[in-house]
Amino acid sequence: MIEVGQPAPTFTLSDQSGNPVSLSDCQGSPVVLYFYPKDDTPGCTKEACAFRDAFAEYRKLGARILGVSPDDTRSHEEFATKFELPFTLLADTERQVCEAFGVWKEKNMYGRKSMGVERTTFVIDGQGIVRAIFPRVKVDGHSDAVLETLRGLK
Repeated sequence: MIEVGQPAPTFTLSDQSGNPVSLSDCQGSPVVLYFYPKDDTPGCTKEACAFRDAFAEYRKLGARILGVSPDDTRSHEEFATKFELPFTLLADTERQVCEAFGVWKEKNMYGRKSMGVERTTFVIDGQGIVRAIFPRVKVDGHSDAVLETLRGLK
């Protein structure tokens, strides 16, 4: 698992339009890198819409938001369009980035075990260093907590 103070693993993934996006493209800006299980599901939609609704605040702080899930680019494009998401969604269909960040885990839902993304957010500074980690995110109030952390980086 990644720890606060460590460099974030570098990666390149396709965004919802099929364009490659690298973490290094964000050099010089803080990044909110949030991992979520699945497009257009209740918790993931609520989380994405909270980031959307506070997007102007994130921009004022110079931050970029990158959402990552194992869904493909088509699914991301539909999700972003349906909910008018103004930020980048990245397709980690091979789960390599999820594994690099330690968020691909065994989950236990109603006594049934399966592998999946544990909802986690990383705040990464403009030099690529992890400054905060929000593991096992509870969606309510999460965007506000991330904004507070970003304000503390200034």
